[in-house]
Amino acid sequence: MRLDRFLSEATELTRSQAKRALRQFEVSVDGEVTRDASYQVSDDQVVRWQGDTLERVGWRYLMLHKPVGVECSLRPTHHPSVLSLIDIPQIERVHPVGRLDLDTSGLLLISDDGKWTHRVTSPNRACVKRYRATLGEPLAAGEAERIAERFAEGVELNGDDRPTRPATFEAVSDTEVLIGVTEGRYHLVRRMLTAVGHTVEALHREAIGPLELDPDLQPGECRYLRPEEIAAF
Repeated sequence: MRLDRFLSEATELTRSQAKRALRQFEVSVDGEVTRDASYQVSDDQVVRWQGDTLERVGWRYLMLHKPVGVECSLRPTHHPSVLSLIDIPQIERVHPVGRLDLDTSGLLLISDDGKWTHRVTSPNRACVKRYRATLGEPLAAGEAERIAERFAEGVELNGDDRPTRPATFEAVSDTEVLIGVTEGRYHLVRRMLTAVGHTVEALHREAIGPLELDPDLQPGECRYLRPEEIAAF
């Protein structure tokens, strides 16, 4: 890895500030001061800045139990950002992997690995996201089967020029349903339910692909993903 990039990932320095530190003789590699920003640092070398030994912050992968009332935006408007719930170094470098609406709770992934984010969110991978919805009114007799058929065919949404991708619909009770979608359109699940005549009282994402929300996480809590969970995508 280039030395200037290593400095920016191991400290709060920007790339331009890292280059300035190099020009000012503040950085050493294995005890030798260097000013070469393009110097390739290996994993076994010791880098010091102003006398302090540096360690690169590697890629981070977290799952968060997003509560209702926080925004997935990095620049929130009227409500707190989900990142305000996380206490890790260099928080400004991570981002939500996909989004959840303000009024939707549940599994949200957080990372600073752009390639991994793309694997999770790319429409071409058709990663199924499972939601549990509480309906405002109960399902009528036989209605669940009819809705499941419409979801499997694709639902026409008001204002969209194409139907949704095939989705799944399963009734847990007459007011609670499980929905699986592979898209990320704005308010998708709520709009799909509106299209079949139902309002949503509460919406909770339980799973993304093979990864389910850890039941031990309370709303607002997060944890790092395990290696096998990261590799699942």
